[in-house]
Amino acid sequence: MRTDSPVPYLQLRVKLGAGAVFGPGKAELLEHIAATGSISAAARAMRMSYKRAWQLVDDMNRAFAQPLVATAAGGVQGGGTALTPAGEKILDCYRTLQRKASTATKRELALLARAAAKA
Repeated sequence: MRTDSPVPYLQLRVKLGAGAVFGPGKAELLEHIAATGSISAAARAMRMSYKRAWQLVDDMNRAFAQPLVATAAGGVQGGGTALTPAGEKILDCYRTLQRKASTATKRELALLARAAAKA
């Protein structure tokens, strides 16, 4: 996630209705969960509390018809967390939307960059 970029960039948030929103933070959390197999490790990577990460996962799982994240309790099998096929599809869809939006607005972003006050 680019939060301190010296040039303007597009940040896409998708309103799903009933107050549900999917944006860059939730997408990044899904990516970290996919990479680590752990909500707690994903939270640490994002410098986010474990509680907040769980809340976001719960929000995402409730916002979509199928859960995006599946968890398995520890024990002999070791437990873990993974994206569901729906989670992988939603993440891919969101990243595709981001790429297309950035490409479609490249000219306008360059204009904003030229017009922006220098810090």
